[in-house]
Amino acid sequence: QVQFVESGGGLVQPGGSLRLSCAASGSIFGFYTMAWYRQARGKQRELVATLTVSGYANYADSVNGRFTISRDNAKNTIYLQMNSLNPEDTANYYCNTILQNLPWGQGTQVTVSS
Repeated sequence: QVQFVESGGGLVQPGGSLRLSCAASGSIFGFYTMAWYRQARGKQRELVATLTVSGYANYADSVNGRFTISRDNAKNTIYLQMNSLNPEDTANYYCNTILQNLPWGQGTQVTVSS
């Protein structure tokens, strides 16, 4: 079964940038729209960005213009470039398909704080 391993999180100051990676253990990007999600402490998991098989990207209003989703099919990896980070972006970030039909990884923690 496909597994996801997220990485790239950390502590960053407001206004800073991070690039998250999500490596999948199988070749699934040709079959599913992929997505990044995040879950802040005490809140429900929310959809952050999606990337269709054809390469169309869409973003939550809260991150539009600041985050960019991309993928490398050869590496079975999707990325989330995050710029102009603010404390409201603090959360654990996960990837999965838009259907959320594959096991969740551990996520990668992003903390935005001065």
